[in-house]
Amino acid sequence: MNEEQSNWISKSDADLCALVATGDRTAEETLVLRYSRLVRVCARPYFLAGGDSEDLIQEGMLGLLIAIREFDPERKVAFRTFAELCIRRRMISAVRMAAGGKHTPLNTYVSLELSLFDGDQNQAFVGAMLSRQENPEDVMIGKEKLQWLRKMIVGQLTELENHILGFYLNGLSYTEIAKEVKRTTKSVDNAVQRIRRKVARQIQSSEYSES
Repeated sequence: MNEEQSNWISKSDADLCALVATGDRTAEETLVLRYSRLVRVCARPYFLAGGDSEDLIQEGMLGLLIAIREFDPERKVAFRTFAELCIRRRMISAVRMAAGGKHTPLNTYVSLELSLFDGDQNQAFVGAMLSRQENPEDVMIGKEKLQWLRKMIVGQLTELENHILGFYLNGLSYTEIAKEVKRTTKSVDNAVQRIRRKVARQIQSSEYSES
């Protein structure tokens, strides 16, 4: 890494956004690289619920670009919080369009999105902001199911699948996860697909029990 690259990386998010506002593309590229993992982290619960991973990541990147270009430090909100809001909002819109109808597994995205697998306060704050903009009935159902779904889904996973799920939701690539669990990338991929099937079965079972 040369000195010029180091100077860009050391700049704060707010400083970089200010440079982007002047038309600085290098500043924009720096922020995109800095938050590319956040986009993957945001996409993964939706992917587990039945979405298409690459499509969601593309939508998330568009949300990130919107955040970079529209960030206003006067709002007194950290850029990361604003970026996560924009990323998730874009993904939720994509999920709604993909789901089409009212009665599909993807309609439980609220349950999966609102800190289903972790208790991060910042994520919960962003989730609450998003929830206020969605259908009130869906939000209510999502909150009621939240803790129950978490226990049911995690309880159905093997010890290896639980480990892989944690790394996966933290944005690690298959190669990185494979190193952590000392398995092949193919084994990691197989585990993720098993997790997806279990999530889908649990969501569908929950929907049938209420119909």
